[in-house]
Amino acid sequence: MIGAAFALIRPRLFRMDPEEAHEATLSALRSLPIPPSLPDPASLQVKAFGLDFPNPVGVAAGFDKNAEVVDPLFRLGFGFVEIGSVTPRPQEGNPRPRLFRLPADEGVINRFGFNNQGHAAVLARLKARKGRGILGVNVGANKDSEDKAADYAAGIIVFAPVASYFTLNISSPNTPGLRNLQKREALDELLARAVEARDTAALIGPRRPLLLKIAPDITMFELDDIVDRALAHKLDGMIVSNTTISRPETLREHETAKEAGGLSGAPLFDLSTQVLAETARRVGGRFPLVGVGGIHSAETAKAKLAAGATLVQLYSSLVYKGPGLIRQIKKGLR
Repeated sequence: MIGAAFALIRPRLFRMDPEEAHEATLSALRSLPIPPSLPDPASLQVKAFGLDFPNPVGVAAGFDKNAEVVDPLFRLGFGFVEIGSVTPRPQEGNPRPRLFRLPADEGVINRFGFNNQGHAAVLARLKARKGRGILGVNVGANKDSEDKAADYAAGIIVFAPVASYFTLNISSPNTPGLRNLQKREALDELLARAVEARDTAALIGPRRPLLLKIAPDITMFELDDIVDRALAHKLDGMIVSNTTISRPETLREHETAKEAGGLSGAPLFDLSTQVLAETARRVGGRFPLVGVGGIHSAETAKAKLAAGATLVQLYSSLVYKGPGLIRQIKKGLR
């Protein structure tokens, strides 16, 4: 029913500015009486990071930055929902326009810049939730922060009572200097402080799994360092990958592709899956991986699992395929 409704309203959404269309989508999810999806079969259940997932298909961070539609997303059938990125203080992000569709490529370019309502507003919303489900909180740093590692640590402390797991987002291309945190020395300090914050929060509550989300635009030498540091600090997993600043030669939307920002959707699939496979080879099964980037069908979800992922996430494909894609992927994985 939801898929059929999307087919009817899709032309209208595509006539709107992309960011306004997304805001309209969030508004619809908040107001529509979405019935709960049918229970997932046992064959789709997955255990990872010490958590029991009803199915391996999650929604990636960025779709619901401010935790406005967490429960409706679970009712659509997602096995887990990741909100954020959330920074300590609210910030507007980069000037509009900052979201662009590439319809011929089923791709999206964004340069949001961590726009969000900040810790206090998002925490209040999560505390007021009535639903249940595995909730990831993707934490980030304010653009003007002089101590970005402190911002990540603060997010872990603040959201520990409501999060099922945490993701350290150090790979968005739209906050100046953020990807420098992937460098070995900076990453060492960040991970040490994040683990310390997580363990401090665990003194009065459950221990929350800690994941690291990386960019696809890294060399294999850089990946060696990242995996080495993640293992050294005993992280619980990694998410591969964020958006790319590269532009594949196969893109057909040449003019829109010139826009600055991170490219996601179908054009990201090959690169992100290659980096996922290389990460899996280095990790060697010592912790689970989440595959994200370009998933737009059951076949592409299966390819992520074959490349070494235990769980998968999607976002941009919902722009083109609608919520019916969730059921299609789960049916294919069954």
